[in-house]
Amino acid sequence: MAKVQRAIISLTDKSGIEGFARDLVDLGVEILSTGGTAKKLRDAGLPVTEVADYTGFPEILDGRVKTLHPKIHGGLLAQRDNPDHVGQMARHDIRPIDIVAVNLYAFEKATQTPGCDLAHAIENIDIGGPTMLRAAAKNFRHVTVIVDPADYPQVVAELREHGETTLKTRFRLAVKVFQLTRDYDTAIAAWLEKVDVDNDPYFR
Repeated sequence: MAKVQRAIISLTDKSGIEGFARDLVDLGVEILSTGGTAKKLRDAGLPVTEVADYTGFPEILDGRVKTLHPKIHGGLLAQRDNPDHVGQMARHDIRPIDIVAVNLYAFEKATQTPGCDLAHAIENIDIGGPTMLRAAAKNFRHVTVIVDPADYPQVVAELREHGETTLKTRFRLAVKVFQLTRDYDTAIAAWLEKVDVDNDPYFR
């Protein structure tokens, strides 16, 4: 794996992110981000590139589409040791994204709010976050994916020592991703199964 160059950070739970991002910047890593996370990092004095500026395509549909773009997912899914992938990246101006730090819309917290209805619940189903996480985790051979702030220190320590994380670390972190997305989808399905479609006003 080549030296880490680029990270995308987009978080609901932003605990510890300023320190982690500052460590990445000190290591020469470019930070891509969105919305509130980008603002928080800028307010901390850190250089951040908005995803919309990076892709050349704005956020649309009230934020439903932010990171669903080939420059993001090509950068996550490309196999860096596959000459055909590398060639396609060059032709389409896709740069590798080496680190993903993402967590998801708090669906369970949103649906535990008194008076939460189906429309509100639907808007708290994260799409872009799980898609980036799954892409990065699938490509753990080349991408480090972080869903737990407790893993920031190990990632930084390995980057400082080697310029990259170890394959074993990337695999361990990828497993955590699939555990998270499994639990997230289970929570969504469990809540939706309780909706009374015959009486819920959403269906009128």
